[in-house]
Amino acid sequence: MNMQCNYELLHAEGATTPIKGWVRGVPVEEQARQQLRNITAMPFVGPWVAAMPDVHLGIGATVGSVVPTKGAIIPAAVGVDIGCGMAAVRTTLRANDLPDSLALLRSSIERSIPVGNGPGGEHRRIPDSIETKLVQSDLIARLEIIRQKHPKIRPDKVDRQIGTLGGGNHFIEICLDESDAVWVMLHSGSRGTGNLIGTYFIELARRGLEKRVLGFHVPDRDLAFFLEGEELFEDYVQAVSWAQDYARANREAMMARVLHEMRHRLPKFQTDKTAVNCHHNYVQREDHFGESLLVTRKGAVSAREGELGIIPGSMGARSYIVRGKGNADSFHSCSHGAGRVMSRTAARARITLKEHREATAHVECRKDAGVIDESPAAYKDIDAVMAAQRDLVDVVHTLRQVVCVKG
Repeated sequence: MNMQCNYELLHAEGATTPIKGWVRGVPVEEQARQQLRNITAMPFVGPWVAAMPDVHLGIGATVGSVVPTKGAIIPAAVGVDIGCGMAAVRTTLRANDLPDSLALLRSSIERSIPVGNGPGGEHRRIPDSIETKLVQSDLIARLEIIRQKHPKIRPDKVDRQIGTLGGGNHFIEICLDESDAVWVMLHSGSRGTGNLIGTYFIELARRGLEKRVLGFHVPDRDLAFFLEGEELFEDYVQAVSWAQDYARANREAMMARVLHEMRHRLPKFQTDKTAVNCHHNYVQREDHFGESLLVTRKGAVSAREGELGIIPGSMGARSYIVRGKGNADSFHSCSHGAGRVMSRTAARARITLKEHREATAHVECRKDAGVIDESPAAYKDIDAVMAAQRDLVDVVHTLRQVVCVKG
């Protein structure tokens, strides 16, 4: 094996499509390994599948996987949080510019940006700046074109949810880097409309699978697909592209709101040129090894040579701004975070409130039972995850959070 490569082969003996896994020193449950093998059973997947060190069992496809396909696309592999990703901006503020108590800053961010799922996670009145940006974009017009063919895709949440966080593992953080510079970092996606698009097309693919005459076995109905040349293939690509662009605009709107609140409560500052906005749940056409492939990154980040990305830890762990090394074996990719080591149900059963409060003692954040499933113990050791992918990225900045807002 090339000594520069840090992957292990995870596929079953005799498999025609390899699985290259950057998993040295990190746990990978057997269910995730089997889910990866199921994906590689599809004849249009390949030349291989890449598993990142945060890999774990997912819905539809394995989280922390890079799935290249030729002439086909699997909507459930992209999932329903289409375009989910990260944004980070460095400011000219320093640690000593922050007040001793960060509770007021946290509460002002929570008031300015709707958090959580349901009606509470939507704007009651859309801020003028966000409404102006939405009107100036082509997002509403593009969605209307999609709806003409697929009227079940409702547009009612587009304006109410742009610039909102959502729930689950989405967050907004104020962080300090290794030189005590203050950063803003956040994690969110395409919210309810993206979820609707994903759910709708996954169901269409499943229905289509029942009617297909195939010369191969599909081991999981979540691997239902559209073939290039089919009308639904083109419709899905158009819709998923919209959701990815909406997700990016959502992060930009939130970032502007966070910076606005910080300017109200902190000394004057500027943002510098170091800024990153990257998806980690998405599909796009890319050239690899002389072939045009549709590359689905399900919980993975593009890491082309010199490209900046973000690998967050959990609520109480370090996060990293990284620069890609352009490793061809990983299809120029890296992990999207630490990766879960416990399901949400298991975390709620096993992690105590005392343990959560101790693990997040240094962070101004929620300390209640509602976020136990996001506590650091529910995730893999971020240091082990970073060590396993040292041939994929270089660390540019190490961030430690001092404020964390969760949905």
